Amino acid sequence: MLKYVDSCHKNATIRHGAAAKSGRKAGAMRRFGQLIKLKPGVLETYKRYHASIWPEVAKTIRDCNIRNYSIFQRDGILYAYMEYVGSDFEADMARMGEDPKTQEWWAIMKPMQEPIAARAPGEWWADMEEVFHQD
Repeated sequence: MLKYVDSCHKNATIRHGAAAKSGRKAGAMRRFGQLIKLKPGVLETYKRYHASIWPEVAKTIRDCNIRNYSIFQRDGILYAYMEYVGSDFEADMARMGEDPKTQEWWAIMKPMQEPIAARAPGEWWADMEEVFHQD
């Protein structure tokens, strides 16, 4: 799921800059939340695919330093949560976007999705601002 090739690199640059401004250490775990809508009538298909995620896609997500990755659904809106544990988010997202099996997965998922109107230019899944966290 994550970012699609057309938006992952741009979002990675934005996030990397935001993390640097926040004073976070390079390589420190970072949390991300994202939103997107599903088109009408595709929820069951979307859930079926994600119930049996392709092993190659799951491996790529892990190899690109994404952990604790979840997608939630309510009334046709998807909320994704993930934690990034690597040291070069931009490079990892670019590597994910170049993976042929991930591209194939995205080609199936993307037609089922509809970006929210309030997303930033270049985003597919709209990034969310974290306003609270407690361990």
